[in-house]
Amino acid sequence: MKLNTIINRYIFTELIPPFVINLFFLTFIFLMTKILDITNLVVNYKVSLWAIVLMLIYSMPFFLEFVIPMSVMMAVLLTFLRLSSDNEIVALKAGGCHIYRLLPPVFIFALIGWALTSFMAIYALPWGKLSLKELSFKVISSNIDIGLKERTFSDSFDGVMLYVNQVDLKNKSLVDVFIEDQRTPNLISTVVASKGRLFSNPQELLYRLRLYNGTINQVDLKSRSAHSINFDIYDINLDIKRIARPVRGGEKDEEEMSLSELRHYLKKTSLKKDQYYLTLMEFHKKFSIPFACFALGLLAVPLGIQSRSARRSYGVGLGLIFFLSYYILLSAGWVFGEAGVYPPLIGMWVPNVVMGSVGLFLLRQTARERTFQMNFLARLMKRRERC
Repeated sequence: MKLNTIINRYIFTELIPPFVINLFFLTFIFLMTKILDITNLVVNYKVSLWAIVLMLIYSMPFFLEFVIPMSVMMAVLLTFLRLSSDNEIVALKAGGCHIYRLLPPVFIFALIGWALTSFMAIYALPWGKLSLKELSFKVISSNIDIGLKERTFSDSFDGVMLYVNQVDLKNKSLVDVFIEDQRTPNLISTVVASKGRLFSNPQELLYRLRLYNGTINQVDLKSRSAHSINFDIYDINLDIKRIARPVRGGEKDEEEMSLSELRHYLKKTSLKKDQYYLTLMEFHKKFSIPFACFALGLLAVPLGIQSRSARRSYGVGLGLIFFLSYYILLSAGWVFGEAGVYPPLIGMWVPNVVMGSVGLFLLRQTARERTFQMNFLARLMKRRERC
């Protein structure tokens, strides 16, 4: 069968506009989940607009890994919904064109989606994660108060436990500060101050915290003595090397590893603990999610054709339900695979097998002119129309 036919070119061309629209729309929706964090960084911490743009770019591969398969499915579904509602499918059947002859452009389109998703999962995602971590470190090292949370103990500094009751963003000051300093052997110092201010030296990974109107309590474990000192101004140096360690020379997590690094980790690890299963699932996820373009694309064909007698929202609703089912199966596979209930291979590939099998069954029913219905959804749509 020739792929370069008028019908195949026509269907393939019709798939492009809804794919692009869905891709931009869904990406925008995912990015909107970050809008509160972005607003906080811009308004309160004066983070540059360029740094915000870079953060969004580095975050996009994680979103696109899921958005592209969903966009492929919705593009196929909307295209066949339009062809069905305009009776073009009926005209093609009357002209002797079998349903199976409409599949080549769908599979070529799914193949392109598979290639894009594979690139995002294998190359772009580790790059984005590492770049985002490096950029986050630069932002935090320049604005260390971003990493400080009110009424929360922070152990980000080497040998120092820091507690701040309130962070005054307007004046860049700390209110009601408590510090436990264990950097000196056999000596524990606790510092309590009513106010403090941070002065940065990010090039040397050091910060100076100037405290006002406080008390220093020191306990010498060796001599078993203690004494207290009141002060008006007291400076203490804070080392942020602990924050930098995960970025510069630290171990990567599974999402930051390249494909070769994942293989190397799985080969050298003999103890099959939680981290091993997480890494193994990440390895299989890089291949299983791209193949969802084929499973979901195939499923969308009969959904679009069979929904010709209903409103377009009925078919879109079916598509969203099936994609949500795919995501639930994937999430369940991740949870059970992480717990070691069953092999990660099963957890990551079962959603594709289930959706692909349902798609093949519905396609076969459609080819045999056997209609199917989800009565509960049809009734729901009718009730909404009456209201």
